[in-house]
Amino acid sequence: MSANPGGRAPARLLAPDPGWTTECDVVVIGSGIAGLTAALRLRDRVDKVLVVTKDVLDAGSTQWAQGGIAAALGPGDTPEQHEHDTLVAGAGACDRDAVRVLVTEGPEAVRELIALGTIFDHDPDGELSLTREGGHLRDRIAHAGGDATGAEIQRALIAAIERAPEIEVIPHALAVDLLLDDEGGVAGVTVHVMGEGQRDGVGAVHCRAVVLASGGLGQVFSQTTNPAVATGDGVAIAARAGAVLRDLEFVQFHPTVMYLGPESRGQQPLISEAVRGEGAFLVDFAGRRFMQGQHELADLAPRDVVAKAITREMFETGQPHMWLDARHLGAGFWERRFPTILATARRYGVDPVTELIPVAPACHYASGGVATDLWGRTSVPGLYATGEVACSGVHGANRLASNSLLEGLVFSRRIAQVLPDELRERDRPVPDPRTPGLVSGSARRELQEAMTAWVGVLRSASGLAEAEILIDKLAGDTTELVDQESWETTNLLTVSAALAAAAALREETRGSHWREDFPDRDDDRWSGHFDCVLVDGTTRVTFAPATPTDREDS
Repeated sequence: MSANPGGRAPARLLAPDPGWTTECDVVVIGSGIAGLTAALRLRDRVDKVLVVTKDVLDAGSTQWAQGGIAAALGPGDTPEQHEHDTLVAGAGACDRDAVRVLVTEGPEAVRELIALGTIFDHDPDGELSLTREGGHLRDRIAHAGGDATGAEIQRALIAAIERAPEIEVIPHALAVDLLLDDEGGVAGVTVHVMGEGQRDGVGAVHCRAVVLASGGLGQVFSQTTNPAVATGDGVAIAARAGAVLRDLEFVQFHPTVMYLGPESRGQQPLISEAVRGEGAFLVDFAGRRFMQGQHELADLAPRDVVAKAITREMFETGQPHMWLDARHLGAGFWERRFPTILATARRYGVDPVTELIPVAPACHYASGGVATDLWGRTSVPGLYATGEVACSGVHGANRLASNSLLEGLVFSRRIAQVLPDELRERDRPVPDPRTPGLVSGSARRELQEAMTAWVGVLRSASGLAEAEILIDKLAGDTTELVDQESWETTNLLTVSAALAAAAALREETRGSHWREDFPDRDDDRWSGHFDCVLVDGTTRVTFAPATPTDREDS
């Protein structure tokens, strides 16, 4: 089965020849929880680790994580219960073995994070404070600073990196493309350093392995909770090197993103699911609690259920958003438990202590990505992937709340276990036969608007066809102006083409993939995974059947 046979994206990015070179054993691309964990655990097992980060060390998505990190750490909780909740949320599309790895190794990984210096919140008795979020049947979300968990984890990891001078960090550096050897394996990576210094402009890092930990693809859409750096670079880099991409159609739209108006674009303020975990609830414009009766967990149903319910209410009433009511939590609780969200909401003119918060779904997380095995290996020799850029199989069709930080932590530790013994012989890259090209940066806004309108929360065959036609058209809007805007736009288009192709082929509704023309889940036809490969710039999609994993007999 194939899709989008006419849709072409550049087989590699047009870029100047490298003006400088350096060598190391392992390049880690990305500086969130996944990337820095991998770097810290690899430093004692390989001679040299180099971290490439697109901005500064704390500019990625980890910094913005509010709710916390999920693990079976509380009294009476078990990895088996965490596994059950993850499989149910994933709507039958999880890899059961990957989920088992996540939940069984998760508690030890979180304790290691604490030993590294992460300061989580504790209750008055000195025990780890745990809360609940959507889809969880237990209180198992560890949090820090009330609602600043990601920022605290990032602080601790950066402090550890600063205590490890043997790890070299190149900030303000965009990874451009992988350098490949004569067998198609990793021989290095080209990067563009933005700024002046010892290294400047495009250079080549020759290495024996690359760990992709570059985060998500939220900027594919007009509104997202992701930071500006989340332009799908890692997924696109891997695709151009021939890596298999999996489950790209499963993009999670967070149900409670603060609505800032119809013209607001880019990163939007998230209202953490933990606010509902502490008792907030959704209401329509008449004050009706519309989640009652829609799911046994009501306002704490899995994210795909809540996002669909809000979207339905918006369509039926013609309103641009719904409301989140957290007034009853009180000023003291807000200030203690959610100080960051409180300050953000007030900055945008809403006081959650006394007012309803306008909310609507927006792109939040890519459950799919670069396909990996249980040890982070991709289909390209020497290329590993971890965190949101990867598809490890733990999220299925819909990520369970607060499993994202845990995934990056657990699978980066696993990569560090096997990678040193799998290092390839150092080999010089061969001349690159892939045809270079660039899509004009001016196409970004039109691409984002189309993806939001036709490949967003609600999808249909006609809308997806419109999206694919536009993507094909924009792919022809080429430029020879080499700059970061064009590089990022080309990456966004490459990812969008694969995402739209997979979404068009999946003729059912499952998890975060909602087809209005196919409103039911269909295990007989579509239990399995769509795998995308870029062949000479063209997206090819195949289907791999699999048994549903959210049933007792699976």
